[in-house]
Amino acid sequence: MTTTPPQAHSPSGTDRPAGPADADRLAALGYRQELRRSLGVLGNISMGFAVVSPVVGLYAVAQVGMGVAGGAWVWALPVCLLGQLLVVCVYSELASQWPLAGGAYQWSRRLAGPTFAWLTGWLWQFAVMFANTTVAYLAAPWFFALFGATPTPAQLVLTALGFMLCCTLVNAYGIGLLRRFVSLGIAAEAIASVLVGLALLLFFRKHGLGLLTDTLGAPAATGTGTLMSFLAVVAVGGWAFIGFDACVSTAEETRDAARQVPRAMRWSLLGVGLVVILNAVAVPLAHPDPAAVVAGTDLDPVTTAVTAGFGDWSAKPFVVVVLVSFTACLMASQGGAARGLYSLARDGVFPFSARVRKVNRHQAPIGGLVAATLVSAAALPLGLESTAIGSLIAFGTAATFLPFFLLTVVALVARLRGTWRPAGEVSYGRWGTPLNVLAVLWTGLEVVNICWPRTLLAPPGAPWYQVWAAVLGTGVVTLAGLGYLVVRRPQRLMREPAADGPPERGELGPAVL
Repeated sequence: MTTTPPQAHSPSGTDRPAGPADADRLAALGYRQELRRSLGVLGNISMGFAVVSPVVGLYAVAQVGMGVAGGAWVWALPVCLLGQLLVVCVYSELASQWPLAGGAYQWSRRLAGPTFAWLTGWLWQFAVMFANTTVAYLAAPWFFALFGATPTPAQLVLTALGFMLCCTLVNAYGIGLLRRFVSLGIAAEAIASVLVGLALLLFFRKHGLGLLTDTLGAPAATGTGTLMSFLAVVAVGGWAFIGFDACVSTAEETRDAARQVPRAMRWSLLGVGLVVILNAVAVPLAHPDPAAVVAGTDLDPVTTAVTAGFGDWSAKPFVVVVLVSFTACLMASQGGAARGLYSLARDGVFPFSARVRKVNRHQAPIGGLVAATLVSAAALPLGLESTAIGSLIAFGTAATFLPFFLLTVVALVARLRGTWRPAGEVSYGRWGTPLNVLAVLWTGLEVVNICWPRTLLAPPGAPWYQVWAAVLGTGVVTLAGLGYLVVRRPQRLMREPAADGPPERGELGPAVL
């Protein structure tokens, strides 16, 4: 891998301060510097770490993983982590050459043309916005757990809306305040996650390591073979390693973005991945009765393992850590969604672009923030029906991996055609094409794997539309996007992307219609 030439680094090796070079690079790509460029590499890493979130990721997959494959489910996590690292390799070459907010849309626009780019951006945006709905809804029960209360579905929806509005308010005050809140959240989360994981593993372990290869009869109990159970866990496990593209969303607010964003993606994914795997190993080994998880009588194995090890006193502090983690995740993900909408709207290709592309006096993309919040909040009433929110989760996972797949495909096609040769500050040289091929195979497998209709991953007695939720949800959003393309033809509004060289006078940004 090649990196920045020596002259691009400061003598001390620290981050370069924000200066004309960053604004000039952005202008060379066709845009004015409108957002506040104040993040260093650690600030950018914090955005990715918060969205991937070891606590949120583990809670999303631990119960399902153990229920499907017993203690052996943990081996799916290294597979998913390695697969996502392949995606990061492709993303790193793209982000270093075109360090722009709205990466999936912006990169596809340069690799495959306006129609494909617009549809990719559309899919990615709705995946993130509906994922925010899910995170807000899943955070709500932890608020009531602080008080030992049992909420009604309506109370959960209203609390989730409150979380969302609070995160919107923080985002509206700009990247500086967002970074401080997110950094505080992930510091608490990272320390707690590492300490809890190590303590469970070293001091409160109740089972031998053999449990990690024992399915505890889960495949037989669910009527599936070992291979199909493992594939189902891989489908679920992928959820624990998405979100690193939040580093790309804040590229236009990061100093020396062409060098630092690829670094941030890599370290945020690796950092979260190792913490998730640590805790995923520790939880079944410290759990008093892993068979109860397989039987479906323990729906919260993480909390059970923590309280069994540390004692009942630890329940409330642990709830606080989980609540902080969900809030930081929602805050950072909501900011990423707003910046993606801003990127589309400033090209005039998103509905109500003139409003959505607005930036407030704090240099925050307030138009995108309001639009993203409205869309996410509009889906919250689905939480009144548990099967509907389950369908939303399934759709969100599939819709997140679909843009990964599409982008790795167009990058590979461009390489093979010779229309794209990575020219940024990160390039994998002759290894770039094999890594890209592997990324296509991984993301393609995961899209099919997630969309495969399984009663195994649906609640008992779930309606057919939840079993098919990933296919139906992705299909509906894709058809809506295609319909908008046919009726409004937004791709016609896109100008030819600016070259990487200095811009011509008067060519500092596409017109906003």
